[in-house]
Order: sequence, then structure tokens, then C-alpha cells
Amino acid sequence: MSYPNQNPYSQPPAPQPGYHYPQQPPAPYGPYPGGGMPPGGMPPGGMQQPPLTGMPGGVKAARVLLFVLAVLNLVGLCLAVTGLGAVSKAARSARQSDDLTAANLGKGLLIALIVVITIFTVLAVALALQFAGGGNGVRIGATVFGAATLVVSFCVFPLGLIHTVMGIMVVAFTSKGDAKAWFNRPRY
Repeated sequence: MSYPNQNPYSQPPAPQPGYHYPQQPPAPYGPYPGGGMPPGGMPPGGMQQPPLTGMPGGVKAARVLLFVLAVLNLVGLCLAVTGLGAVSKAARSARQSDDLTAANLGKGLLIALIVVITIFTVLAVALALQFAGGGNGVRIGATVFGAATLVVSFCVFPLGLIHTVMGIMVVAFTSKGDAKAWFNRPRY
């Protein structure tokens, strides 16, 4: 057994035969440019990514799409409230029971539509406002919101074509890797 060298400026002692790893042959090429491992080893993704300094373009686009969806929903809400007023006026002037039943059914459907539009509008604005500082839950919420928008827009497809396209785009932009990196970034 050998003791460690007491003089730090002298040559290290020769290794004992058979107790060391064989010398690796030199690589036929030079080191990787800017290479070397970062302190603490490799990050979990395998490659070190630069710190995020601003919101990526796809995340910004998803945020703008959520605001546009909210504005379109407000326009639809105004139209639904106007339609509810017209159906209520028609229900008051209805004399037969069949006309009254149809008017009441129309009022019920319009009220349900107004509630759904209101919920979607509030969710779109709330999620869009959280993009700057929110965590991964905001990303997941925006993805689910985009999927729900897509499903609901199929119910009124010719009119909901814009919502269908925007729902697909929100899901795509919030599912990309740069969006995951943005919402999972460390916050100080």
C-alpha cells in the first residue's frame, strides 16, 4: 500500500502494475468546438440549452390567438344576446302553444350558448394573461382550452371554422418544445 505523496510539487508516484485503466488512444479529431461538459455534468435533456431571455415566438403566437379567440367570443356573445332578445320578443307575441314551446326552447338554447361563450371568453383571457409568468399548468390549460375550442367549434362547423383553425394552432403552439421550456423555466 502506498501513501499519498507528501510533497505536492513532486512527481506523482507511478501506478502499481495491473491496478490502473489502460491508456486510451487519442481521438483522431480535436475536441468539440466550445466543448467540454458544463459544470455538474450533462443536463437531463442531453444538451445544454441557453437560458430563456424572452417569450418564444410560438408562445407569443398562442397568447395572441387566445386574445383573438376572446374577442371573437365577445362578438358571438353580443350576437347571442341580441338573438335572445328577438326570441323573447317573439315568445311574448306567440299565441299558439306550439309557437310558445318553440320560443321557450330557443330561449333555453340561447341562454346555454351565452353561458358557454362567457366561460370560454373568461378562460381565454385568464390563460393569455398568465403566459408571462405562469408555470406548466398554464401551458396544459391552454392546450386543453385549444382542444375544447376545437371540439365545440365542430358543433357549429361552418360558422366555427375560424375557431377550429385557431384551436388547432393553440394546441400546436403550446405543445412544442420551446413552449415546454418556457413554462418550465426557473422563476426567481
